Amino acid sequence: MDILKAEIARKRKLLEQKQLVDDKKKYFRRGELNAKDTEEVLQKVGYKKQESVEAPRAEGAYSFVADGQNILPRVEVIRRLRERGEPVLLFGETEPEAFDRLRICEISQPEANRGFRNDFQEAMEQVDAAYLQEMFANTPTAKEDKKSDFAELDETISWESIQTMAQKMGRNKDYDMDVIITLLTFLLKLWNDQIATYTKHEKMSTKVKMTRVIYTQTKEYVKPLFRKLKHHTLPEDILDSLRDICKHLLNRNYISASDAYLEMAIGNAPWPIGVTMVGIHARTGREKIFSKNVAHVMNDETQRKYIQGLKRLMTKCQEYFPTDPSKCVEYVSKKDRE
Repeated sequence: MDILKAEIARKRKLLEQKQLVDDKKKYFRRGELNAKDTEEVLQKVGYKKQESVEAPRAEGAYSFVADGQNILPRVEVIRRLRERGEPVLLFGETEPEAFDRLRICEISQPEANRGFRNDFQEAMEQVDAAYLQEMFANTPTAKEDKKSDFAELDETISWESIQTMAQKMGRNKDYDMDVIITLLTFLLKLWNDQIATYTKHEKMSTKVKMTRVIYTQTKEYVKPLFRKLKHHTLPEDILDSLRDICKHLLNRNYISASDAYLEMAIGNAPWPIGVTMVGIHARTGREKIFSKNVAHVMNDETQRKYIQGLKRLMTKCQEYFPTDPSKCVEYVSKKDRE
């Protein structure tokens, strides 16, 4: 009995030292005791509590802690807000609140300064504006686009030269990206040259107008892909698929190119439904669920668009460089197409 009384007295003295109970307060929460214990452990380790508002603003490494979660550095928040044309900081707004506002903008407007919009309708308006400009100007806009958009493409680049370049693919990632962007730019240039050959009377037809709209839309879609290829920042898994697609296109094996495209866009991984790990034993097919087989077309809106634009360029490649019907996708003869 004396041992029990001594233990109760020891615990009561410990609670009084931690200032959890006193003459006025006889009860306390378990969470308060846990918080005191955590604070003592952190003090022994030498951890200093950071103040979120008064923390020094070191460039690049500065970040807040809001609700126990780390948020983006302030420099990155400012850069993203400026890209969208949003105020960096509103009157009376704290910096964590500015980060929350950035998250709301990114969710409601997937692309900067654009929001949700009808891409086809926007491309249609661009084509109409270009057609009106052609009517009232002497120089056609298609040739102007040719000079501006394909200025980096060397005039000596041809289908045979790209095939020669592709023979060294697979050795260096940067070299592979250069070959891929050269091929895609070359296909876009051929498409632009085809549109430039239409007469004014043909451009008034609905068929040619829709072709110009699809070309304008595709050119906008593949810009993020071209940017990543140019700066050599394309993810490795997508690069592997693009490398296979380009090799098959250059060999004029469009069936295999389409299969590689579907593997990149849709993937061949099993779609796990429910819990994937239910015990000590691995689930059947667990080793097949990894990033290579994940469907990239559903990752985000930007990837969906440039993958769709890539498919259009593959279709145009089959049209410009035909081969045996057995190697074509949905083969249509030129006579039937016309």
